[in-house]
Amino acid sequence: MKDFQVGAGAVLLPLGAIACCFPQVSTGLGLLLGLVIALTAGNPYLDRTRKLTPKLLALSVVGLGAGMDLRVVARVGAHGILYTVLGISTALLLGALLTRLLKVERNVGTLITVGTAICGGSAIAAIVPVIRAKDHQASVSLATVFLLNALALFLFPPIGRWMSLNDAQFGLWSALAIHDTSSVVGAAVAWGGKAVEIATTVKLARALWIVPLTLAVSWWHARSGGEAAHGKARRPWFIAGFVLAAALVTYVPGLQAPGHLVSVVAKQALVVTLFLIGANLTRGALKAVGARPLLLGVLLWILVASASLAAISQRLVF
Repeated sequence: MKDFQVGAGAVLLPLGAIACCFPQVSTGLGLLLGLVIALTAGNPYLDRTRKLTPKLLALSVVGLGAGMDLRVVARVGAHGILYTVLGISTALLLGALLTRLLKVERNVGTLITVGTAICGGSAIAAIVPVIRAKDHQASVSLATVFLLNALALFLFPPIGRWMSLNDAQFGLWSALAIHDTSSVVGAAVAWGGKAVEIATTVKLARALWIVPLTLAVSWWHARSGGEAAHGKARRPWFIAGFVLAAALVTYVPGLQAPGHLVSVVAKQALVVTLFLIGANLTRGALKAVGARPLLLGVLLWILVASASLAAISQRLVF
């Protein structure tokens, strides 16, 4: 039976990685596919995939920068910088408190908190190599965020209608309270009207906060002795590549078309990366984590979504 599992894993893992190269496979599906293969058939290439994952992750983050227009991000960011800073700071503070109260692993708590505060999987992907999070920590954090993303697609539109939000308010709420950009857009599309335009622009502006937050997390973990695998946390040089790619595409018109292509490829490379992160998970590591990270993610998400909805419905923002 064990030999069969090893043999099945040797075939299914490459096939799964190839499948994740197609745009029909989303980030959440890629992670789920990797988890299923790892926990059922096993990963006979574990040593190789663990070495490949951080490299592919860094390249993917750099490539994502090629899809951002810094002028649009700056304009929207300047308009809503106060509630953006307030929202991110509140999410980080609540996440830190809940991590301690629930006694969640520090790296897992950091990843879930950052993913909730900014833009889900992309933010987690940027932080993982900085704090040298282990594969099971990244997998559990990503799985938690993607599960809540899926729920948001179904829950947000009816809640928004019940609260009598207009298009602009719903778009803003989606951008502030839903983790990943893809799910933000999905919820806004389901709502209709101008919600999509507002939700997408605000979310892109918030996504740029990955840069200062990554630098801050790197400094904090180095200062306080975080759960680094080999001592010091890695310096996030790939964030400089992210900003450089965004700047080139923004201010060199001839690079906009190829930049868009690079961004599309990077998004799919991120799907492959998440597949590998899922495939690196073992049953023993999953069992050791427990249910507390999911509880952390749910409680933090409810608090952030409720607070932002209350502020928007009372017209305290926008």
